[in-house]
Amino acid sequence: MVDAHGMDVAPAATEEWPGALFALLKSHGIRQVAFVPDAGHSHLIRRCEEDPDIKAVVLTTEEEGIGLMLGAWLGGERGVLLMQSSGVGNCINMLSLATLHRTPMPMIVTMRGDFGEFNPAQVPMGNATQTVLEAMGTLVRRADHREDVVPTVDATLRMAFNTFRPTATLIGQRVLGAKTFGKE
Repeated sequence: MVDAHGMDVAPAATEEWPGALFALLKSHGIRQVAFVPDAGHSHLIRRCEEDPDIKAVVLTTEEEGIGLMLGAWLGGERGVLLMQSSGVGNCINMLSLATLHRTPMPMIVTMRGDFGEFNPAQVPMGNATQTVLEAMGTLVRRADHREDVVPTVDATLRMAFNTFRPTATLIGQRVLGAKTFGKE
């Protein structure tokens, strides 16, 4: 099923944690959220778009989000970049800027090519996501169970803003459910 934003709708099971994750972003003073539309983030994206205190910015490609987040920080605002694991590959060169300039760069990454994936094209980047992010100096944590999402993202946000560096929480497909696009 596709919603009005052209996003494949996330499984109903994910509806428990996006609201808590939204509240967490608010409690950390997040004012900008950048994203390429993604089913795994669809509930969170909608909440951000509906909040007048958050600038929800649709990107054409994930690496634009790195520049946007750097600009937000330099302008005195906190931001977070939402993306799918396949978009991580687009950001690698740009991530060096966050490390070089000691700028917080929290990322929340929904995984593809993970548990139950049907699309073989998603598997290579899905398997490489954590390794590639860590190679670029990003502190990475994984949440593979619903109850781990909010505390793991909380730790990721704290590490980003306390250590002035890129951080990422990878939300596994066990939490999101594997996309099937009607194929079983």
